[in-house]
Amino acid sequence: MLWTIYEYWVCHICMNDEFFKMIAEAAFSNPFSSKRIEIDRKIIGAPENADWLDMLDPLLKLLDERIRELQKSGGIKIDRDGDETVRAIGISILFHVFHRYMDQFDRLIERQIEAGDESLRAPFAFQCLEELTGFGFSRSDACRYVAIFYQIRRAYYFISKGLVGDSPCMKALRAQLWNNIFTHEISWYERCLWNRMEDFSTLLLGETGTGKGASAAAIGRSGFIPFNPGSQKFEESFTRAFVSINLSQYSESLIESELFGHRKGAFTGAIEKHDGIFSRCSPHGAIFLDEIGDVSIPIQIKLLQVLQERTFTPVGSHDSIRFKGRVIAATNKSIDTLRREGTFRDDFYYRLCSDIITVPPLRKRIQETPRELEQLAGHLMERICGSELRFPIIGKLKEEPGKRYAWPGNVRELEQAIRRILISGRYPGDSSAQPVEEIALGQAAEAGVLTAKELVEKYCIDLYERYGNYGEVARRTGLDWRTVKKNVNRNS
Repeated sequence: MLWTIYEYWVCHICMNDEFFKMIAEAAFSNPFSSKRIEIDRKIIGAPENADWLDMLDPLLKLLDERIRELQKSGGIKIDRDGDETVRAIGISILFHVFHRYMDQFDRLIERQIEAGDESLRAPFAFQCLEELTGFGFSRSDACRYVAIFYQIRRAYYFISKGLVGDSPCMKALRAQLWNNIFTHEISWYERCLWNRMEDFSTLLLGETGTGKGASAAAIGRSGFIPFNPGSQKFEESFTRAFVSINLSQYSESLIESELFGHRKGAFTGAIEKHDGIFSRCSPHGAIFLDEIGDVSIPIQIKLLQVLQERTFTPVGSHDSIRFKGRVIAATNKSIDTLRREGTFRDDFYYRLCSDIITVPPLRKRIQETPRELEQLAGHLMERICGSELRFPIIGKLKEEPGKRYAWPGNVRELEQAIRRILISGRYPGDSSAQPVEEIALGQAAEAGVLTAKELVEKYCIDLYERYGNYGEVARRTGLDWRTVKKNVNRNS
C-alpha cells in the first residue's frame, strides 16, 4: 500500500509547488494535534484510518526526491524573508534534515538520561549543522536549528512517555503542553521567541495525584539548550534543567531560605552559605513550585518580585541575583476560591497565568475512554514490576474496586493499588470515595453534549459491551463491521 501511495504522488503531485507549502504546514503543526495527521494524510493521499507511522515513510521519500530535483536545477534559495514558496522550501529542508537525524537525537536523549548531569558529546549534531550550512543556512541559524531539533525530540519524548492515555482529555493535555513549550504557532517561536520563553510562566491546576509533576517535568526538561560546535556538545544536560520544590513541606521560617538561599550568619543556625532553589535553576531550565496555593502573602510578594524583575536576594544579603529560568507553579486547590478569600493575590496570579493548564482527573479519563485504566495500569506496571503480571493485575482491578470506582487519589492511587494487589492480592479502594456517576447515552444525546461522531462511537461501545460481537453490532447499527471495530477500539 505504501508504495502505491508513493507512486501516485510522484505521478500527480510532485511537480506542484503546493507540495512544499503543505510540508511547511506539517513541519509547524503540533504533533499531538489532529491537524498534523490530517495534513500528512492530505500530502500523500492516505485514507482516513491510515496510521501516522505508515504515512511518514512515503512522505519522507517523496520529500527527498523533490529536494534532489531542486538541487539539480539550482532551485534552492534559503531566505527567511523571501516569498511564500521560498520560505516553504527552506522549512521543507529543515523538515528533511530533522528526520534524517531524528533517531540519533532520540538515542542521545536516552544516553543523557543514563549519564546524568554531564553533557555528552554529540558528533552527529555537528554533522547535522554542517548539512544545514551546505544547503545555504547561515552558521548561526544552523546552530540554532540543531538546538531546536534536539528540543523538539525532548519535548516529544517527555510528553508522550510521561503522560500516556488515549482519552480525549489526555490528547488535549499533550497538545497543550506542546504549545506551552513552542507556542501554538511554532513559526513565531522559531523566529523570535526561542530565547524568550523564560518570560512565560505556567500555572498547572488539578486534583492531587493527576500528574501535574509529570506535566511540569515535560516542560522543564524541554527548554532550548544551545549547541556548541567547538565542543560538539549541547551547553548543558537537560537532566539539570528541571528543579522542583514542594512548598507545603516547609515552615514559614524556612521557606524563604529554601527558595532564595541565605548567607552564612544570616540567622541563628545559618552556619554556612546555602543556595536556594532559584540559585540552582539552570538558565536553560525551569523551576517547579508545587502547592503554590499553600504559601503565605509575604512569600507571594517576594515571588512576585522575582517574576516582575527577574531578580532575587538571598536572606542576609544585599546582592541582587539574576534569575533566567522559567517558572511553573501548581496547586490542587481551587485558585478561584483562594482569590475570592483573599489568600492568593490577584497580582501574583496575573504574573503566573501566561498559560493555565488543567490536568484531568483519572475518573474523567476513564469515563471518556474506559480502556484508559487498563492502558495506564500497564504503563505503571512496566515501571513497577515489568509486563509479565499485566493480565492478572488488571483482572484484579476490574473485579475490585471496579469500573464505577472514582479513584479520588488519581494516578498516584492507581500506582499504589497495583502495589497493594502485588502484596495482598486485592485492592478494595478508598472507602470514602464516591462512585462515578455515569451519564447514559440517551441522556447525553438529549443534553446535546455529543457530536454525531461521538454518538455513533458511544452507541457502538454500548452495544459491544452488551453483545460482545462486532458482527452483531454491525447488524444492529447497519455499519460495516470494520467501522464498528474502529469505533469500539478507539474509545473503549
